[in-house]
Amino acid sequence: MLNLGNAKVSALEEATSPPPFSKDESFQLLERSPLAVELEPPFTTPLAPFDMELMKRHNLHERLKGKDSFWRGRDSGPGSQRFVDQEKLSASRESLCMADRRARFAESNASTLQLPDAAEPRANGKKPTGDRTNPSNPAAPLLPMTDPDFVKGNESGVYDDRECSCPREFYQRAEINPSLFFEDCLRSIDFVLAYRICAHEPTEVENTEKRRVFEANLISQGLEVEASQKDQIWFVKIHAPLEVLRRYAEILKLRMPMKESLCNLRIYERSNRLRNAAQYLSNKIPGMSVVNRSTKSVLSSLKTVFQFFLRNIYVDEDIFPKRAHRFTAIYSRDKEYLFDIRQDCFFTTAVRSRIVEFILDRQRFPAKNQHDMAFGIERLIAEGVYSAAYPLHDGEITETGTMRALLYKHWASVPKWYRYQPLDDIKEYFGVKIGLYFAWLGYYTYMLLLASIVGVICFLYSWFSLKNYVPVKDICQNANTNITMCPLCDWCNFWDLKETCNYAKVTYLIDNPSTVFFAVFMSFWATLFLELWKRYSAEITHRWDLTGFDVHEEHPRPQYLARLEHIPPTRVDYVTNIKEPTVPFWRMKLPATVFSFSVVLLLIALAFVALLAVVVYRMSMLAALKVGASPMTTSSAIVLATASAAFVNLCLLYILNYMYSHLAEYLTELEMWRTQTQFDDSLTLKIYLLQFVNYYASIFYIAFFKGKFVGHPGEYNKLFDYRQEECSSGGCLTELCIQLAIIMVGKQAFNTILEVYLPMFWRKVLAIQVGLSRLFNNTPNPDKTKDERWMRDFKLLDWGARGLFPEYLEMVLQYGFVTIFVAAFPLAPFFALLNNILEMRLDAKKLLTHHKRPVSQRVRDIGVWYRILDCIGKLSVITNGFIIAFTSDMIPRLVYRHYVNKNGTLDGYLNFTLSEFRVADSPTLNSLAGDLSNITTCKYTDFRLPPSSPDKYTLSSMFYIILACRLGFVVVFENFVALVMILVRWCIPDMSVELRDQIRREIYVTNEIIIDQEAHRARFERAKRSSSVLQTPVDPDMDAASIQEPNAKFINIEKLLTENLTQVEMDAIIHGENPITGISGADCLEEVHKKLSD
Repeated sequence: MLNLGNAKVSALEEATSPPPFSKDESFQLLERSPLAVELEPPFTTPLAPFDMELMKRHNLHERLKGKDSFWRGRDSGPGSQRFVDQEKLSASRESLCMADRRARFAESNASTLQLPDAAEPRANGKKPTGDRTNPSNPAAPLLPMTDPDFVKGNESGVYDDRECSCPREFYQRAEINPSLFFEDCLRSIDFVLAYRICAHEPTEVENTEKRRVFEANLISQGLEVEASQKDQIWFVKIHAPLEVLRRYAEILKLRMPMKESLCNLRIYERSNRLRNAAQYLSNKIPGMSVVNRSTKSVLSSLKTVFQFFLRNIYVDEDIFPKRAHRFTAIYSRDKEYLFDIRQDCFFTTAVRSRIVEFILDRQRFPAKNQHDMAFGIERLIAEGVYSAAYPLHDGEITETGTMRALLYKHWASVPKWYRYQPLDDIKEYFGVKIGLYFAWLGYYTYMLLLASIVGVICFLYSWFSLKNYVPVKDICQNANTNITMCPLCDWCNFWDLKETCNYAKVTYLIDNPSTVFFAVFMSFWATLFLELWKRYSAEITHRWDLTGFDVHEEHPRPQYLARLEHIPPTRVDYVTNIKEPTVPFWRMKLPATVFSFSVVLLLIALAFVALLAVVVYRMSMLAALKVGASPMTTSSAIVLATASAAFVNLCLLYILNYMYSHLAEYLTELEMWRTQTQFDDSLTLKIYLLQFVNYYASIFYIAFFKGKFVGHPGEYNKLFDYRQEECSSGGCLTELCIQLAIIMVGKQAFNTILEVYLPMFWRKVLAIQVGLSRLFNNTPNPDKTKDERWMRDFKLLDWGARGLFPEYLEMVLQYGFVTIFVAAFPLAPFFALLNNILEMRLDAKKLLTHHKRPVSQRVRDIGVWYRILDCIGKLSVITNGFIIAFTSDMIPRLVYRHYVNKNGTLDGYLNFTLSEFRVADSPTLNSLAGDLSNITTCKYTDFRLPPSSPDKYTLSSMFYIILACRLGFVVVFENFVALVMILVRWCIPDMSVELRDQIRREIYVTNEIIIDQEAHRARFERAKRSSSVLQTPVDPDMDAASIQEPNAKFINIEKLLTENLTQVEMDAIIHGENPITGISGADCLEEVHKKLSD
């Protein structure tokens, strides 16, 4: 196969090499070059005239060396250097276009069209001129060095690579940053391995042998390596040749774009029934045409206005051009005629790095007779044989013309927060897995916009309706209200209900009639978000050629093999047919599983202990504020105690999370999972379960348990001789809101600070380590601006195999805050929206500036996280229903308005929610009253009988009526929301009808193209076989060349008929004096007509 990039740089190498050589030597060098290796017969020496021209330029350069002092190291002027640069540019452009034009006329795997060398005489006996005939213009040479037909420019004289199928990306990368290539500037660096040699280490000899064997195995697989050293660090640069890419693209079953010439199909638009109906009515109803014209005028004006705003929101197509969707097919070398394999951009850098990593993960490093299961770069890094393995960024963020710089400037920039993300370019640079994460994050943020608007509207409604809320006016404005409340703790004193005026106002902002609507809306929103995401991900899956994608069979993890190294292989894997060790169930598997499960339960219990400590702290803080030297009002004491306890809880959360992450990874390693997918799923489940308990335990406590089992004055239910916490007269919803807001907003703010400064800190640590290494080795500090790309990327942080895990975890926990407890915090979606806008750009900046370039990975969806999100959405329906029913005062207000108060108002509702207690019935309260003889009774929040009743202080019938209404509301709420969720799922299919039809259409068209091309190839093979048995009378006086001439003519004509040539090109080849066909124009035309008539 023809490698266009190799042709360019190989020519440049021979044109600028220092020693002079002859023409014969140049052909020998060309035959030994990678270009000649990748060309298949009969294209053995395809660039002869081009080489002769390069020899002339080389001689000119040699003469300039003696005349210009620039070549002797003195700065006498840039004249010769400018000449050499210009010649390099010209030669590279011409070789690219030459190779592309040759690719249009011949298939390298089956062609028999001979391209004779320029030194050979022509068939008509004319003296060769050193130039071949141009097929499109017989009078012009095939490769004129300055032919404008091959190197075209626009009006400004700039070369336009769109005239050739091979873009300028390869050449631009070499010119912008030569360290992206090998020393020959020919082969791109697809992967880098780095290691340090520590002579004083006892394992260095063994590590050296492992590196030698490992790199030899890489070479045996066809990879090309080149070693370099800098700052006591060795770098092994790896290049994947075209043949390796072809072989492993077929093994990995990659879907690659097909030739555009095969897919020029007309796209038919689906008819719009609504538009057709409107057109019908406009023709039938009088005067409808006038209305139609006016409507079109108004819609046109609105469209213009919207386009003006949307132009500044959508992706700027001048910077990130829209990528046209192309037909793709699973790559196969048997069907290589379907693909533009000659294009240098056919295998992108992301695909190349993925193929190289696939090879690195499966190559052995000891001899085969030493260990059968020792392989993989991950295990070598874990053992310290190599320090790092990574692909390269395409340049610095400050270099113009690189994708990294474009993404940093126009995607990772916080001032660009309002623009859509260039997802296609993100996918091309980082791979599908990271591209899909940013697609999900962007879509989640986009959906939060609607939830935020509704949440803000509900909050504003509660703010403006606060002044008309009767219970708040009874507490704050009614001068006759003088209600003495029972103490809130054993050390607290009696207090006046007026002290909770501000607290009551805050409570109404959360607990108001809009709360039910917003809870129902958020349940509907959660379902809508997941269903629309499935629909949107189906479009992305199709656009990124992931439809029908299935991961290949995974090999065992290196850590798994290391733990089983002492166990001999006992079973043969069914897929790979390789002997693998089996984990002993009774001796290793069962004890590890039981131990892991026990530790997880212990950690969950530790989270509840931390919760209990926070509860005790809040009770102590409330008592201290009430009985201190300057006692605070009750409302201020409650708010301060709740806020400080929430901050203490947040600190405990981060301490426990740090411990949970390390213990969970250690426990998962003990469980001996064989593959990385099994390991990641188990680790994800453990960490999320622990994080769920850690973050949500305190919130669940306040929402469903605090103040529910307190008892009543004189007979409190105590825990460890401590009286349980009580809610205020308005319930615990305000405390729940404060706890939720501090944990959610505080967690997001702290994570944002960590994401900004933690990578910078670790990069400083790495820089200090490198500086200390230079100091101990007496190595002078080099100029950092001259560091090669592979050295600069080595100093970046490793992204890791689970680099996206903390990002997904953070967003999924936030999704829980937004959905599970949204009834207690209507502004949660708004704060989540603000965080995500910043999070998206900070994650992008972190990837581009602080981390090595991740290896491209193909995934079909977001994996196990979708199932977790679905479970959270279903749980949110239950929690919001119970919060509204049991935590808020929504149900008691409805019962009072429609059952107790016949006027349907809330007048007297405050006294309705309070019960009375006689102070004398409790010695503790009687001692607290002391000399305050006027305090004979106090009030507390509950529905119990008064002291005058025979069954005093027992639960009243109203309590059971309200309890029944609460349970009834939960049942109705759950069923209504569940019905809505079912309808939403039923109405929104996972894939649109248009997309499903388009996929079916593409599959059909692809199959038709393959069948058609296979038919052409079969016809050509039949003709070739029939020509081989053609009986031709043999004359003894005839030479061998004359005997084969009829067959050669027939095969050449058959080849022309199977080529995708235009009529102009066909006529030029047939009628011109062209050495390509090897026959005259008249005979060729006769054979073509005969073939077409048959």
